Amino acid sequence: QVQLVESGGGLVQAGGSLTLSCAASGHTFSSYAMGWFRQAPGKGRDFVAAITRGGFGTYYGVSVKGRFTISRDNAKNTVSLQMISLKPEDTAVYYCAASLKASAGDWSSRMGEMDYWGKGTLVTVSS
Repeated sequence: QVQLVESGGGLVQAGGSLTLSCAASGHTFSSYAMGWFRQAPGKGRDFVAAITRGGFGTYYGVSVKGRFTISRDNAKNTVSLQMISLKPEDTAVYYCAASLKASAGDWSSRMGEMDYWGKGTLVTVSS
């Protein structure tokens, strides 16, 4: 069993930056590919970013590529999402996810392969 707890959300002005963190419980963190998804008000959940188990491969959704950076620290059981040049359309609840079987990649259509989800952290970008 893995528990994921996100933190770092908040209110930020457009053009600003924010870093989200996800802390994972358990001793097998490095066995999981990790990722971030987000869900804007009234919309479905979208893929944001994913990172391989070793942290050497990263993947991003089209709308965030070049602005967001995912990273992980397997010694600390954490995965982070650094967000810069934030836009009002980035406003959403951001969820951390872990997959034991799926390889990190474009997870846009692979949400069903996530084994664990966090409860989310709200990011609000004001214009």
